[in-house]
Formats: sequence, structure tokens, C-alpha cells
Amino acid sequence: MSLPPGFLDELRTRLSLSQVVGRKVMWDQRKSNQGKGDMWAPCPFHHEKTASFHVDDQKGFYYCFGCHAKGDAISFVKETENVSFIEAVEILAREAGMPMPALDPKAQQKQDRRAQLAEVMEQAVQFFRLQLKTGAGAGARDYLNRRGLDGDALDRWEIGFAPDGWQALWDHLRGKNVEEDLILGAGLAKPSNKGKKPYDTFRNRIMYPIRDPRGRCIAFGGRAMDPNDNAKYLNSPETDLFDKGRSLYNHGPARQAAGKGQPLIVAEGYMDVIALAEAGFGASVAPLGTAITEHQLQLLWRISDEPIIALDGDTAGLRAAMRAVDLALPLLEAGKSLRFALMPEGKDPDDLLRADGSAAVQTVLDAAIPMVKLLWQRETEGKVFDSPERKAALDKVLRDKIKLIRDPSIRSHYGQEIKDLRWQLFRPQRQSPNRPWQPRGKWQPKPNATPGARASFLASSESADIQLREAAILAIAILNPEVVVQFEVELEEVECQNPDHAALRAAILRHAIDDPQNLQDHIVETLGAAPLENLLALRHVAVIPCVYKPGDVEKAQMTLAEELAKIKALRGLDAEIAEAAEELSDLTDEALTYRLAQAAEERNRASRSQNEDKAVFDIADNGARINRDEKDAFEAIMSGINFERKRR
Repeated sequence: MSLPPGFLDELRTRLSLSQVVGRKVMWDQRKSNQGKGDMWAPCPFHHEKTASFHVDDQKGFYYCFGCHAKGDAISFVKETENVSFIEAVEILAREAGMPMPALDPKAQQKQDRRAQLAEVMEQAVQFFRLQLKTGAGAGARDYLNRRGLDGDALDRWEIGFAPDGWQALWDHLRGKNVEEDLILGAGLAKPSNKGKKPYDTFRNRIMYPIRDPRGRCIAFGGRAMDPNDNAKYLNSPETDLFDKGRSLYNHGPARQAAGKGQPLIVAEGYMDVIALAEAGFGASVAPLGTAITEHQLQLLWRISDEPIIALDGDTAGLRAAMRAVDLALPLLEAGKSLRFALMPEGKDPDDLLRADGSAAVQTVLDAAIPMVKLLWQRETEGKVFDSPERKAALDKVLRDKIKLIRDPSIRSHYGQEIKDLRWQLFRPQRQSPNRPWQPRGKWQPKPNATPGARASFLASSESADIQLREAAILAIAILNPEVVVQFEVELEEVECQNPDHAALRAAILRHAIDDPQNLQDHIVETLGAAPLENLLALRHVAVIPCVYKPGDVEKAQMTLAEELAKIKALRGLDAEIAEAAEELSDLTDEALTYRLAQAAEERNRASRSQNEDKAVFDIADNGARINRDEKDAFEAIMSGINFERKRR
């Protein structure tokens, strides 16, 4: 709604800001100077004890030196009453005695008709409330009593009863000279197809008035008393007053309660909202028996930045929650999201309140999960990801969902959260760092193992060698991240005893595949600069060709494959040495000597670079290594000797 020029200026001049603010604060008389319009009070926005909230009545502005809230009379009403701009203007205009301007003659006619329909709806509210107190409403009163609503609660919620007659309400309103067109226009009656009198929309139903944020009754929700009725709940048809997809049950009171700091709870039905509000959860609303619409979601975000969707703990409730996730993803903005509190299986909020009290509901609300966790749960719960194809299918589904988010910052944070959840799901279960490493093979330590056997020089030097190679592997992967995808499985199996190395390996696996170009930035952001700098500063790391000259993918692949193979061989050797050492007391012959000799040879073979062997050495028939340069020099000498002999 656009306002004519000068209207807001006139509104501000007619009102005293100190009077508007004075309804919400207690002025500090020692600091305030009412004659100059210089007023001070504790801030109503962050509930302080000192008077740091300043109102300049002459300029018409307020400012808090604590929380830095500032604005004029309109913004103050918006924030304290939790209303929109136009609603704040309407509140102040009524207080100033200024009529709100009409847009055009047709708009005024529509406004007049809506006012007439609202009057008819109020008469219907009174009629239904009276009917609940009659003999015809005895069954409805018993039902409501069983649901825990006493007389005071029925009056607070204006609950009524539509008698089981075809024209009970119609005849009542016509007897008060209400025009037929208004009764039909309000959705209280429907025309007959048989040429008879129109008949009541609601019959033999408990009636719940639905009011807009301004408090006008715009519709009804009716619960059938007949268990065989085709529709258990029935809402008013859409009218000039009522748009089901743009309305919320208990909107106005919930908005006021949320403005006072209560969490906004979105329940499924009328009774859930009533039960929650009666138990102290005043900021509760319901979407009128339908899935939450985009307009309702925007209404919720105008009330609270992070509403809690509290749905029934059954299949239907979960489906409704998932629909809300799909609806909300494209609409997310910074600071605007949803949380989900799923009731225990088979219960709704009303059931939980009656069974276990408000503390149980509060516990469920406190455990509400963010939207990204529910999205992850939907795509992973009850599924098995035991093949690359299934993992790829999960990645595709989640990527498609994240792409729906329009805000790039939120989309990025969702992607990171999904990566973290994926890492937790697929990471291998690793040995505790406080326990000695054990292979996946047949060997297990014996109860009578010799104490200190693993602390031998051979074992300790082996461990140091492994740690050196682990550092080299991590450096190669960080400086050549495009090769990580080829060695993802092998990197996951690397056991890092150094905590910094373990953290670096985790960061590589999380980020290198999806964003290799910014891998180092991700590492620094996650772990800080120290672990990366310390790794690359190691002397043995700095001399690796694909470290000091990164970018040679082929050399990085070859070097990484070789180092990973060596670590695997050394790990296996570690197990063999440990087993042989623990059997020391059982072997009295040459078997132990032979096994340790074989293990040492395997270690030496694993420690040598196979690429270096092929480039520098030849293997003789007896298995000995012959340095190729020495061999060539020897052959040159022998050739010279033979030449001299022939010449002589």
C-alpha cells in the first residue's frame, strides 16, 4: 500500500515520540529533562538496568548507546509490537486520530465490504459460542473437557458449536436482518442446488474462530463430531476476508508472544496450538490443516527469524517436515531459516503435553535440529552406501538440493556442512592413537607377549620412517591436489600418528576433490597456518621434486603411488616384526633368526625407491644390485685392457 506524500510527516508531527515510547519504558527522572524533550530510560530491546536509551522528542528519534537500536515512532512500534510497516502506521494513525488514506473508490468499496463481512463473522462467533452452552452442545463440551479445556479456556479461544441442522445459522442471521449476500460472501452458507434455501456450511461441528493479525474473525475451522463424517476438519471456503494459504491460526497472539522473546512454534492443528499456548508456549501457530505455503513461510519469518516446526511423530508429520524443507530451500536468506522438533513416534504436541507435561515438550523443542540436518537425514536414513555408485547417487541428490538455495553465502555454508556430514559417514573407523597399531590380518597380540618388545630399536626406527613418509605424502597431496581423487582410498587408510598430520589428512580428503584450487585456503581456514607451514618446512619434504616444483602431475602421481606402497609394506612389516618378537620366548631354534632376517630384507626392499633401482642399478643373476655407473666404468676399463692386448 502506497501512502500519499506528506501523510507520514503529518503523522509524526501529531505524535510525541516520548508518549509512544513511554508505554513501554520507565523514564529515569534523574537523567531526563521533560521540558526539553530529552528523555532517558533502560532500553526495551536488550533489557538492561542502566538508562542508556535516549529519546530526542524534538527531533523525533531514539537511540540506545548499549545495543545501538535507533529509529522513529514507526520503527519503535514495528519492533516492540512485532508488526509490519503499514500495520505500525495504522496503529499510530488511530492513536493520532488520522484516517488511513484510501487508494481509490473501488478499493474503498472492497474495504467497506470486508468490514461488513467481518461484522457478520463476529455475529457467527457469538452464535456458535452460545450453542456450545446448550443441550445440543453437550457432546462437544464433553469432548473438549476430555481434551483438557475448562470453561475459561473455551472463553479465551472463543470455541463454539455448530448445531446439526441445515439452516440453524442461516435462520439466526437472517432473523437479525443480515443480507443473504453477506452470509454467502462470508462462507457461512452455501446455495442449494435444488432451489431451496441456502444451507449452513458447518453442521454438527466444534467451531474454532480463525482471526487475522488485527483480531478480525476471517474464517472458521470445524471439527466433526460424527466419526463417520467424510471430513474430520473443515475450514471456511476462501472469501474476500480469507485466503487459507496466507493465514495462520493464532497469528496475532503468537506475534505478540514472539515479540517478547518466546520461540515461534508451528504445530499441525488447532488443538495443538491451543494446548501449547495453554501450557505457556504462547507463540504457537498452525497452517490451517494444509502444508505450509510460501506465503505462510514469509509470514512466519516476519514473526521470527527461526521458527520451530513441531510436527507429529508419525509418517505424515515427517512428510510434512520434508515438504517444508523443499519449500524453504530456495527462500533462505541470511538469518532466516527453520528448525525442526519431531515429536515422539505416534504423538502430537497435545498428546505429549497431557502425557508428560510442558517440560517434555520443552526438551523436544530444545533438541530441534537445523534444516540441513533434516535434509541429510532424509537422504541417508535407512540407506546403505556400500558402493561407489550409491555414494555418487547421494552426492548428486544433495548437490541438486543445495543448488536450489539462491543466496551464495548460505549455499556455500550448506555445502560445507554436507561435506562434514559426509566425511563423518564415510570415514573409516580408526584405531585409537593411544593403542598400538594392529594390522587387519590374522595376527593378534598374545597374552604372554614380552613387555617392551615393541620398543626395540628396529620398531622405533620403523615408526620414524613411516612418519617421515606420511609427511611427504601429505605435502605432495597438498601441493598437487588434482591427484588426490586418484588416491582417495589409499589416503583414507594412512594412519597418522602425528595429530597435525591427522588433521591435515582429514582436511585434504574433505576439500581437495571438490575445490582443489583453494585447498590450502581451506586448510588454513580450518586448522590455521601453523600445521601447513610446519609440514612444508620439514627438510626431507622440501627436497621432493614435486614439492619444490609442484604442477608436474605425472611425477606427483608416480611419487605418491610409490610412497603409499612403501607405507603399506612397512605397516605389514611392522606387524611381522611384532609377531616375531612376541614369540621370542617360544622359539629355541634358528626359526626366529631366519624370520627376522627375512623381515629386515623386506624392510630394506621397501625403503629403497623402485624408480631409483630401475634408473641406477641392474640386478645380477644372484639378486645382487650392481650400480650401473660402476658397471659401465668397469666395462670401459676391461675394454681398454682388451684393446691393449690385441694391439700388442
